[in-house]
Amino acid sequence: MKNTLNSVLVWVDDRFPLTQLWNDHLAKYYAPKNFNFWYYFGSLALLVLINQIVTGIWLTMNYKPNAELAFASVEYIMRDVNWGWLLRYMHSTGASLFFVVVYLHMFRGVLYGSYKKPRELIWLLGMGIYIVLMAEAFMGYLLPWGQMSYWGAQVIISLFGAIPVIGEELALWIRGDYVVSDATLNRFFALHVIALPLVLLGLVMAHIIALHEVGSNNPDGINIKKNKDENGIPKDGIPFHPYYTVKDLIGVGVFLIIASLIIFFAPEMGGYFLEHANFVPADPLKTPEHIAPLWYFTPFYAILRAVPDKFLGVVAMGLAIVMFVLLPWLDRSPVRSMRYKGIISKVALGLFVVAFLVLCWLGMQAPTPAKTILARVFSIIYFAYFLLMPFYTRMERTKPVPERVTWQ
Repeated sequence: MKNTLNSVLVWVDDRFPLTQLWNDHLAKYYAPKNFNFWYYFGSLALLVLINQIVTGIWLTMNYKPNAELAFASVEYIMRDVNWGWLLRYMHSTGASLFFVVVYLHMFRGVLYGSYKKPRELIWLLGMGIYIVLMAEAFMGYLLPWGQMSYWGAQVIISLFGAIPVIGEELALWIRGDYVVSDATLNRFFALHVIALPLVLLGLVMAHIIALHEVGSNNPDGINIKKNKDENGIPKDGIPFHPYYTVKDLIGVGVFLIIASLIIFFAPEMGGYFLEHANFVPADPLKTPEHIAPLWYFTPFYAILRAVPDKFLGVVAMGLAIVMFVLLPWLDRSPVRSMRYKGIISKVALGLFVVAFLVLCWLGMQAPTPAKTILARVFSIIYFAYFLLMPFYTRMERTKPVPERVTWQ
């Protein structure tokens, strides 16, 4: 049996570099030996992506992308399709969990300076994944054709109308009609299940290839490739397989327990994962009392509402995302990791995290004068973190970085 399998492997290797891919990206890919808790979230993001694709395929088998039938088809999936309720909740919960792990993955990159040279392209590809993921989530947000899906899409698409000269035509082109309608639902369905997943998978592959080309960062921000033994193996590196595959399996186990508890006992998460208004069919003649996107868009929605002018609000919302893209060139610190940066960088990052979380909460709330002022204050803190970074990262005193990775 072993000889047969070896013969099959040789036959495949002669026609496809299977063994080489296995060695380059797993068995002989040397990762820093001091990975910690924060390094679970990259593999978890890949796991959730697979979950979304698999459950999405099954859901499309019974979903009807038709304004007259969409809501009823979702109810049919929930009530009559065998295990349809589980597939739907795995997909809806998976969307929120996707953003949870992606935000934590991005935070780890900021914490340890994973965007700095030579990993700028990895960061840019990661931000491309994030932006496409936001578009994918927005397209999927409309598909249940509930009240909040319909009116949330109506509000978000109308923002494009604020762009001078081309705004109204652009909004009309996106909707495919003068209001959110069956045409909008059909094109969003096509983008959600075909176009954007293909782009997303391509970016994920490019992200992983770029990562394995330059090597993984670590909590110390040290390039382990600079310190190799006589065999050319990094002294502070260990093979990704089996060491980190086993480590990631532990993280996967814990993550699946948490995900299962949410799916089986609190799939709506009090309205944060699935809003109560979305269990009511879309009604173009009845506007919900309070329209807000799902929680993973709310920090940027809060920034949008904090600006009095609609066009400037859209610009501010876009810049809030662009700031992340520019991080490799905004950070002028001579060190990568937050461990060795000065107190200013640490305080600035702490204030940024607080501002992001507060804006996330404010974006979910109905606007009031007091909350609008609060949103403006925390929006200023949000942008100040990025705009002042070239100055405080250059002027602060940093700690000496060790030659070899450390254990903490």
